[in-house]
Amino acid sequence: MADTTTTTAAGGPSPVGLPDFGGSSGAGSAGAIGMLSDVSLQVRIELGRTKMLVEDVLRLNPDSVVELDKAAGDPVDIYVNGRRIARGEVLVLNENFCVRVSEIIEPLEA
Repeated sequence: MADTTTTTAAGGPSPVGLPDFGGSSGAGSAGAIGMLSDVSLQVRIELGRTKMLVEDVLRLNPDSVVELDKAAGDPVDIYVNGRRIARGEVLVLNENFCVRVSEIIEPLEA
């Protein structure tokens, strides 16, 4: 099992509460995480937003340019199941677009 201790201000170790994923050894833990491999999540990357009239949307064609509320180079928002969880930057890698996560959004305390 992995070391689950941290150091307190006094210098002594204190246990860290981790969830039990059903495994008792390192190899078993990997199998327990594998149970999540078929869970579907909706991931959305939002480059920006704009408001348009329906007539303007109907006039769009493949060469149209739509102005967004963010400037080039601004961080993009990353949503999982409709909840913003991170921010990142758009990169081009091997002629494909990708997003590098640069900040994880802290969850709000309920």
